[in-house]
Amino acid sequence: MNKAELYNVLLSPHVSEKSAMSAELDGRHTFKVAPTATKLDVRRAVEKLFDVRVTSVQIINVKGKTKRFGAGVGKRSDWKKATVRLADGQDLDFVGIDS
Repeated sequence: MNKAELYNVLLSPHVSEKSAMSAELDGRHTFKVAPTATKLDVRRAVEKLFDVRVTSVQIINVKGKTKRFGAGVGKRSDWKKATVRLADGQDLDFVGIDS
């Protein structure tokens, strides 16, 4: 996998209160990933981009919410997120990535 394919798999880190606590306490980091990404794709992308060892990957399909906008009804897009658990003693460094 070259760098362009790696960046197409991992779209962005998913930052929330729950994911920040999980990263700090358990070494689990959450990413928004491409809808076509598999567990193996995510594992390879994280290991190559951050130079860490991944022990497990969990993929979740997040359904978009239905929202009202005045009299109309709309729907947010569905998306996919991956939770990656790192080996003990390893951490991600978002600052050290070359784009």
